[in-house]
Amino acid sequence: MTGTAPRKRGRWIEQWDPEDETFWKETGERVARRNLLYSVLSEHIGFSIWSLWSVMVLFMGPAYGIDPAGKFFLIATATCVGALVRVPYTFAVARFGGRNWTVFSALLLLAPTVAAIVVMEPGTSYGTFLLVAALTGVGGGNFASSMTNINAFFPLRKKGWALGLNAGGGNIGVPVVQLAGLLVIATAGAGHPRLLLGAYIPLIVLAAGMAAVRMDNLAPVRNDTGAVREALKDAHTWIMAFLYVGTFGSFIGYSFAFGLVLQTQFGRTPLQAASLTFIGPLLGSLIRPVGGALADRFGGARITLGTFVAMAAATGVVVLASQRSSLPVFLVGFVALFVLSGLGNGSTYKMIPGIFQAKALARGMSGESAAAYGRRLSGASMGLIGAIGALGGLGINLVFREAFRTSGSGTTAFVTFLGFYALCCAVTWAVYLRRPAAVTVEAAEAPAKPQLTSV
Repeated sequence: MTGTAPRKRGRWIEQWDPEDETFWKETGERVARRNLLYSVLSEHIGFSIWSLWSVMVLFMGPAYGIDPAGKFFLIATATCVGALVRVPYTFAVARFGGRNWTVFSALLLLAPTVAAIVVMEPGTSYGTFLLVAALTGVGGGNFASSMTNINAFFPLRKKGWALGLNAGGGNIGVPVVQLAGLLVIATAGAGHPRLLLGAYIPLIVLAAGMAAVRMDNLAPVRNDTGAVREALKDAHTWIMAFLYVGTFGSFIGYSFAFGLVLQTQFGRTPLQAASLTFIGPLLGSLIRPVGGALADRFGGARITLGTFVAMAAATGVVVLASQRSSLPVFLVGFVALFVLSGLGNGSTYKMIPGIFQAKALARGMSGESAAAYGRRLSGASMGLIGAIGALGGLGINLVFREAFRTSGSGTTAFVTFLGFYALCCAVTWAVYLRRPAAVTVEAAEAPAKPQLTSV
């Protein structure tokens, strides 16, 4: 198909060839950008709902009768469900269509939001809060389906820009809901969480409505079960998932826990905590494309290793500040962790296509066949890597919960994270940078640059 409009059946596009430059210039780019815009809107709101309980716990004063450990478990529950649903959401696009699934997944966000409006008051049982927190996890799945859908719309040479924008626009939903919570607490007080929840109802309806009217389904998109099985058997899928726990898992885990740590360990009021909570997630979201760009220039493995070394150093600063109860130093170290985790998100995802392309080269493939193999396997592995990475957020909140339950301080939690980052450093170096392994990885990353993103 060259220079012709895509054939449509209802909201389904029957033919789609973004690699054809004539088609892309005349028709494809306009359609793809339109779908990207409304995908970002839906994913952004999904992230806000997923991280809702990082804000709700700031409204839960003594009258709610829930201790810090219980609040951390509420956050951890939302994190866990959000991570697990990423796997089925990844494959839902090919099964139901990107536009159809975006509409459905956006409307599904009404369930946890309305449920929170109903139960958010003192006297509600902890089990009820736990169930509603679990419901918000559906917002975490929107990332996986949105990335899968947008990946199909854009040509290889444009994927990095499109996926980076899609991911960054979605992630900013975390600091946005935290800023909205700050606005409510500052103007109406901590006793009015329903104002925040109510504001998201029309936004959810708007996102679903715009997706229904303006987005499209791509008929050529199909699930490749063979690639999924092959990716599951490959050790590099699991190694990269482990490293992604250290980057994205840190970002989402700290995003959910930051305000509660400030309240519990440093005695900040809800307003004081909310005025600081959004800073780290905002910077971590905005810096993500920079991590991909640095990885493109210097190599994903090198930037990933440097990121983990710096995260270990920043964690050491946080441990020192925690022991000395120094809030200014604590904030410097903690915000640095957000920034570094954002950089690491870009560099770890930059590595994935290159690794699988290197395996293709090692098997004797060359040129487009090697590139196609790398795209096929990396695409199949990314959903699983993203899901496991998000489970790192669950681990962070459970470690915080145990630390505050046993000692009333987060110091032991940060010591644990320091050890984990040291392990990530060792794995990155041993598998991807130690000679002669580095020869394979360096060769892989160079030809894969056009595919690599800062997701």
